[in-house]
Amino acid sequence: MQQTRLPNSPHNYDNDFNAPTDLFAAAADADARASFIMKTYLYLFGSIALLVAIETAIFTAVGTERMIEMVSRVLVGQYAWLVVLGAFMAVSWVANMWAQNSTSSAIQHAGLGLYIAAMSVILIPLLAMAGTDVIMSAATTTAGLFAMLTLAVFITRKDFSFLRTFLIFGGLAALGLIGTSIIFGFSLGPIFTYAMIAFMCCYILYDTSNIMHHYRTSQHVAAALALFASVVMLFWYILQLFMNRE
Repeated sequence: MQQTRLPNSPHNYDNDFNAPTDLFAAAADADARASFIMKTYLYLFGSIALLVAIETAIFTAVGTERMIEMVSRVLVGQYAWLVVLGAFMAVSWVANMWAQNSTSSAIQHAGLGLYIAAMSVILIPLLAMAGTDVIMSAATTTAGLFAMLTLAVFITRKDFSFLRTFLIFGGLAALGLIGTSIIFGFSLGPIFTYAMIAFMCCYILYDTSNIMHHYRTSQHVAAALALFASVVMLFWYILQLFMNRE
């Protein structure tokens, strides 16, 4: 379910008046760069907090057993999950495009909100089947990995943009495998889960280095969305791994 995100795709501007006047974070002065990074991570942590609040409200209102029953009804049939996956990818593409809008802050925030809403829906089946202890263990592991990867980028200041081609084609290959497994009804197994955890770690390295080097200082919403997507998908696969062990 990993979306193919191109956070630094060039925009085609009709004239110089439409071109952004802000600098890339790497070229900005120290105060502007620090403000951009702070805003990005505030939006990231705010997005995660909002996602947790939404899921908590849903499961509190509906109840876990009732939620499992509802999910079972919705996902009945061989191609139901494939339809959900396709819808999620479409919504993710729209949300990413809105978040990268260079002229409207409202559209940027709408894109981030749309992606949070879509992710809250796509997580429901997995959260319904996982116990509270497993969810907390997966969340703690995700937070630890994210912290280590973030520190590695900020300490070394290495530019991981060279991973872009690998991530694009790797993401397409993963989507192909997921789609094939749904159509033909076979399990991808723990090896695939481990591979996707490593893949999402690469995405976090890539997104974090983009924050330091390739985003403009006004693109904190788009930067937060990209990093939020990678963190939540990392949690998704770690949670799957823990559930398989249980």
